[in-house]
Amino acid sequence: MSNANKEVIDILNDLIEYSKDGEKGFKESADDVKNSELKAFFVQRAGACANAAAELQAEVRRLGGDPETSTSVTADLHRGWVNLKSMLTGKDEESVLNEVERGEDHALRAYKEAREKLVKHGHAAGNSTYALVEKQLQGVQQNHDQVKALRDAARARS
Repeated sequence: MSNANKEVIDILNDLIEYSKDGEKGFKESADDVKNSELKAFFVQRAGACANAAAELQAEVRRLGGDPETSTSVTADLHRGWVNLKSMLTGKDEESVLNEVERGEDHALRAYKEAREKLVKHGHAAGNSTYALVEKQLQGVQQNHDQVKALRDAARARS
């Protein structure tokens, strides 16, 4: 495997971790809310994150690498902190949405950085790896915007 391929595989494996983190975070958020529409939204987003991870894993295999299969340690620690904080302060809708938005901020930043790194490694528009990351970046941006709108609506109601 070439060094360039290894670098691209490392970039994709980082995104797999973020996708797995998102899947787990959305599932836990669905468990934390009572609002059935919000719960359904979180479950749907968890499924989309799982699909994103599967697409990235397939791309890593196509490039000759071993795909990541787990979440990141940082996200696991963050979820532990959120769960502890929630036990102390309660899990109101706005608080859950604030934490989900924070996670989406991190994912958005990771995807933008990954896109920049791919370009540096010669994977630009027209390249299948770049196209996959760009498509998923647009999905992360849409998630972020939806979560922010839901959080703003919850804030207005309280």
